[in-house]
Amino acid sequence: MATITVIGLGSMGNGMAQSILRAGHEVYGLDISDERMDAFAAEGGRRGTMAEAAGASSIVVSVVLNAAQTREVLFAPGGAAEHMAKGSVIVSCATIPPAEARALSDAAAARGLHYVDAPVSGGAGRAAQGDLSIMASGAPEAFKAAAPALDAMASTVHRMGDEAGAGSAMKAVNQLLAGVHLAAMGEAFALGISQGLPSERILEVVSVSAGTSWMFENRGPHIVEADYTPRSTVNIWPKDLGIVDDIASEAKLPVPMTQAALAQFRTAAEEGDGNIDDAAVVKVYARAAGLKLPGDA
Repeated sequence: MATITVIGLGSMGNGMAQSILRAGHEVYGLDISDERMDAFAAEGGRRGTMAEAAGASSIVVSVVLNAAQTREVLFAPGGAAEHMAKGSVIVSCATIPPAEARALSDAAAARGLHYVDAPVSGGAGRAAQGDLSIMASGAPEAFKAAAPALDAMASTVHRMGDEAGAGSAMKAVNQLLAGVHLAAMGEAFALGISQGLPSERILEVVSVSAGTSWMFENRGPHIVEADYTPRSTVNIWPKDLGIVDDIASEAKLPVPMTQAALAQFRTAAEEGDGNIDDAAVVKVYARAAGLKLPGDA
C-alpha cells in the first residue's frame, strides 16, 4: 500500500482519487473547496494540509486545470514539492504545452523528485471507474515510482518516451481530434434540426453510420435530453485547442480545422455558456440560425 496525494477533486480528480482509494492505498484529497475535501474524507479518504499530505506521500497526483495552476500547487512557496521526500514522484495530469511539461520536470529534478508527464483521457465516468487512458512520458525510474497510482487510475498507460513533453504532445494530438469532432457534432445536429429532423433520430441514425464518432455518441444524448450539466465544460476547449494552435504555430504547421473549432468554443464561452457541458457548442449554431433545440421554449 502506498500513501498518495491527489490535488484537485473536480469531476476528473475526484474519480481518480476514488479509484486509487479502491485499489487499497491511503489517499489524501486536496482541493480549494472544503466541501469537496469533506465529501472525499466521508468516503474513506484523508484530509490534511499540503505539508501533511505531501510530506506523507510517495506519489503526488496533480489534477488541476492548466500549467499555471500546476506550477502553483507543486512549486510555489508552500507547494507540494517543498514537502515531498527526495525520490518521491509527481504525476502531472493537466493538459499543458509540452515545453511547460519539460520545465516542470526540470524543476522536480532540481529538488530530487521524479516527474511523470501524464495527461489523461476518458472523461469523468471512466475516471471514476479507474478506466482512463493515460499518455505518459518520463524516466523509467519515475514510472516505477508512480506505478501504484497509474495502475489504479488507468486501464491503459501509453508510455510515450523517457522525457517529459512527449505525453503532453500526444494529448495535444488527441485534443485536436476531440475538439474538432465535438464542434462538428454540434454543427451536424444544427444542420439536421434546420431541416426538420428530430434530434433523437439524428442521434440514432448517425450513431450506426459512417459519420459517427466517440464525441458524437457521448455528447449527442446531452443535446437530445437538453441536459447541459457540466461533465466537461465549454471553457476547457479554448484552453486545450489554444495549446494545439500555439504548438502548431511554433512548428509552422497550418491547423485550419483546429482554428475553426476553437473559434466556435470561444464564441460559446463569450455568449455565456463557458461553465456548462461542452455539448453546448451546438447553441452557437442554433443562435446564429434562430433554431430551437430540445428543451427550448
